[in-house]
Amino acid sequence: MITTMYSEESGRSSYLPRKRHLENPSEEHSKRSRHYHRDQYQNTNSIPHGWLDCPSFGKEIGGFIIPSKVPLSESYNDHLPPDKRYSFKYWLSNGPKKLGLVIDLTNTTRYYNPSTELRRERIEYVKIRCSGRDSVPDNVSVNTFVHEVNQFERHNFPKKLLVHCTHGHNRTGFMIVHYLMRSRPMMSVTQALKTFYDARPPGIYKADYIDALYSFYHEVKPESAVCPQTPEWKRSEDESLSPCVPSLQEEVKVIKKMSIDDVLGDEIPYSQEKCYQEFCYKMMNVKIDGKPLQFPGSHPVSLDREGLQLLRQRYYYATWKADGTRYMMLLTREGCYLIDRNFRFRRVQMRFPCRPHEPKVHDYTLLDGEMVVDNFVDGQGRPCQARRYLVYDMVAVNGVSVADRPFSERWSIVDREVMRPRNDEKKVTNHWYRYEMEPFGVRIKAFCILSALEKKVFNELIPKLSHESDGIILQGWDDPYVYQRNQGLFKWKFQDTIDFLFEVGRDGRYMLFLYENGRKKLMNGHTVEFRGGGWDHPGCYSGKLLECFWDKEDKVWVPMRVRVDKSRPNGMGTFRGVMKSINDDITKEVLLDEIKEIVRLPMYVERIDRDTQRKV
Repeated sequence: MITTMYSEESGRSSYLPRKRHLENPSEEHSKRSRHYHRDQYQNTNSIPHGWLDCPSFGKEIGGFIIPSKVPLSESYNDHLPPDKRYSFKYWLSNGPKKLGLVIDLTNTTRYYNPSTELRRERIEYVKIRCSGRDSVPDNVSVNTFVHEVNQFERHNFPKKLLVHCTHGHNRTGFMIVHYLMRSRPMMSVTQALKTFYDARPPGIYKADYIDALYSFYHEVKPESAVCPQTPEWKRSEDESLSPCVPSLQEEVKVIKKMSIDDVLGDEIPYSQEKCYQEFCYKMMNVKIDGKPLQFPGSHPVSLDREGLQLLRQRYYYATWKADGTRYMMLLTREGCYLIDRNFRFRRVQMRFPCRPHEPKVHDYTLLDGEMVVDNFVDGQGRPCQARRYLVYDMVAVNGVSVADRPFSERWSIVDREVMRPRNDEKKVTNHWYRYEMEPFGVRIKAFCILSALEKKVFNELIPKLSHESDGIILQGWDDPYVYQRNQGLFKWKFQDTIDFLFEVGRDGRYMLFLYENGRKKLMNGHTVEFRGGGWDHPGCYSGKLLECFWDKEDKVWVPMRVRVDKSRPNGMGTFRGVMKSINDDITKEVLLDEIKEIVRLPMYVERIDRDTQRKV
């Protein structure tokens, strides 16, 4: 559970994440906040086991973070020897450090009242509920913690930040190690654990916490790594709870079949997401103007006869169209974020180093691509699956927009600045980071000169793909990156499709809706027909988005799949474009015949010859 008390800050960067306020909280956040205020400040005066002899706090980490056990309000004083008392009074009167923020990781609110003990001193307070005994803190809580620490460091230094759980070791250390790993990307888990150990001996003493850190950051735990013994002040009569005793229960791994509809990554705080959204718009030179922010990625349009004429006027390359899930990807020092069609950000643990002469990772690099699921057979004849992100464009590199540069330059920057350093580091056998533990692989998508469309793309690339392809993409080689609908970026599909909102009326009538001027529009005169055994109960799909193809003979729309990666149907502009493409009837044969004529034009002959010589 997360609760915040904040004062407004000013003078911050236009796209760096800001501190989270409680305006516009999520529904879940609201429920948790109500729960928090319902049970807060209940005080049973029960001293936590081991608290009396646990050292009050450790040394500063990073010049401003103080790991601490929970300070107890003065209402506990009657139950404490005078020399064992530790409350916020120490920091307010005797403490040499000026506190600016307290992050509370305990799973209770009985130890002190932040409103009376901190707020009146203008000390900010953040509550992130973490259960300390059952499991490690969840990834969403970790993302929130790191975001709050980063914002405090940027805008409140040199004030100090006090982090506490009950004893200030396991949960506190776990969170601080996560912060160190994300704020100092060249640091290993071993080094981060040592940093916390030096500041707060004996460091993290729960083996599952340490193992979780190595696993999360895709590092192999060194054989020399030894879990510290449980401190004497924490040991209880029930040694079966000792966290350093390995579990004898065998781990059961359930292998789930992968799908392009799987949700990847972990949620991030709302304020962090909003500022990342603003950064994307800034890199595309698009003004926000108070309108709701929408997924800004460039969208291709269906190829029609007019599009074929544009191919004659501008120089194009071709690639296959993967039947995957569209994602943009934001690379920052703090993490890698997948951006879905709903313009939501989720953090995934990936590593993208810069070139060797720059000992750092990418920071505010914005890529565009799609996620596919590769199906293949391993060396022993067993069917396998692997996720792969295919990068096919770029908007920004390390905070600098490249949206106005020609596509050929952007594609070269992706290869030179993103893919090569990553692939080179993967070849280092003794590197501490294990790329094979990442949730998916990353490749740059190949583009071919237009004269090689039939031989290279249709006859070689597509038949050999280990994932589904539903057509081709025709990309203007000299074009800038275009916000949303791109009239110069073409898709040709084996079957033209539209994403409809499907509903069943009270009278049982099947209805199809599209999107127009912010509202759903009923498509009168358009019917849908469910075919095949997979659609036995069409009524179950009422309210869902269905990708449908047009049956020219029967004049009906036929559902192919449910679109779970989108929140609304196609717009009328997309519908009109698809229908025009369908009516123009550009078959594969027609397309290839047109391309043969196009590549004979002087502009294409000259540039294809030059591009071919360059590759040789």
